[in-house]
Amino acid sequence: MTTPFSDIEAVLGHEFSDSTLVETALSHPSYAHEVNQGRGNERLEYLGDAVLDLVVAEELFVVHPDWEEGELTRARAQMVNTKELAVHTRRLGLHMHLRLGKTELQTGGVDKDSILGNLLEALIGALYLDGGLPAVSRFVRAEFAEGLASDASEPERDVKTRFQEWAHASHHCTPRYRMLSDSGVDDDPERFLVEVTLEDRVLAQGVGRSKRIAERDAASNALRAEGTEDV
Repeated sequence: MTTPFSDIEAVLGHEFSDSTLVETALSHPSYAHEVNQGRGNERLEYLGDAVLDLVVAEELFVVHPDWEEGELTRARAQMVNTKELAVHTRRLGLHMHLRLGKTELQTGGVDKDSILGNLLEALIGALYLDGGLPAVSRFVRAEFAEGLASDASEPERDVKTRFQEWAHASHHCTPRYRMLSDSGVDDDPERFLVEVTLEDRVLAQGVGRSKRIAERDAASNALRAEGTEDV
């Protein structure tokens, strides 16, 4: 029998007993606030985030018995970060069912990675409440099959991780990042300026449209300055 959420149920591979869970998962807080002063999908997103982490962690643990903790952690982070979750959301067409408030609609909320990532996590939270871990595991194994394949390559260490490992090995201390300035201009590719230090010695500076990007730039510049780009 066709239901209002048949398309979503087909994507998730589960027929919901409680369709209100799907309705809540699709409701961004901006929409819920306008309609009934509700909180929208925030709570389901919180739950789905934890459940997705658990299922992906378990799957990686099983299929990669030779990987160390760091490799498993990096692989999970690469698979379930906001940008990657948004890619899955778009590919599955789930963004077309998203309910947004007027302001988010006007500002292109349907294209924001953060909102789309949260939507997928909220739907996974709903899936868990209605079908339990088996339902979530079936969906995750199918949708994230490429990243969970036994022959998947080991995840690369990001530049901040490589720099930190070098710092620990060479200086027995942890790098520290400090923001020097913020232009306050959205989408400015050099909005944030940060510096990275080791034992109060400034090694390099970096810039980026976000603090995280600026820190990665600083770490990369520090490795280059120390002649350890390939560490």
